[in-house]
Amino acid sequence: MTVRVLLADDDALVRAGLALILGGSSDITVVGEATNGREAVETVRAGGVDVVLMDIRMPVMDGIAATAAVLALPAPPRVIVLTTFDADQYVVRALAAGATGFLLKDTPPADIVDAIARVVTGEPMLSPTITEQLIRQVTDAAPDGRADEAVARVAGLTEREREVAVAIGRGSSNAEIAVALHMSVATVKAHISHIFTKLDASNRVQVAIAMHDADLL
Repeated sequence: MTVRVLLADDDALVRAGLALILGGSSDITVVGEATNGREAVETVRAGGVDVVLMDIRMPVMDGIAATAAVLALPAPPRVIVLTTFDADQYVVRALAAGATGFLLKDTPPADIVDAIARVVTGEPMLSPTITEQLIRQVTDAAPDGRADEAVARVAGLTEREREVAVAIGRGSSNAEIAVALHMSVATVKAHISHIFTKLDASNRVQVAIAMHDADLL
């Protein structure tokens, strides 16, 4: 199935560049462009969009507000926040708004295409540098005893689950984990489900933070 992508960015050159990059993939079709967040929301509301590449700083409505508005719609698409800004507050706000991915605009073209393929299946996607920043932000502000709590939670993982959790913390995709650990993608997904439950995590970033706190990354 072809993934239908909406480009939301107020810079025409950026939109043109993204369209050129995505046009090289037979599995992706750019179905529209928006110059601000409000246009993005209206386009998504009209239907026919699977993934939105959303800039953060746009006029009329910024990308964070637009992400929240898009995801409040019935059967919303996935949203990847694509920006030149890697400041921590943007990462946290984008994730809080419900973004499935966060990539910098200097991300290699092949990785942008890969991110779209991953998020459309429900798999979150963050640049490794973004994950590292988020982990650092959270752990730097963490109260004493956080490491001990993480070690206790991680102790409940099986050896295999711990290997998968470490791979998640390093930013590996389900497919990459499957190859590295010699298991099927379905088995990886089953392990991840168990990991989320045991670590009381709702996303991969929280798993990465727990593994970092337990000194396993």
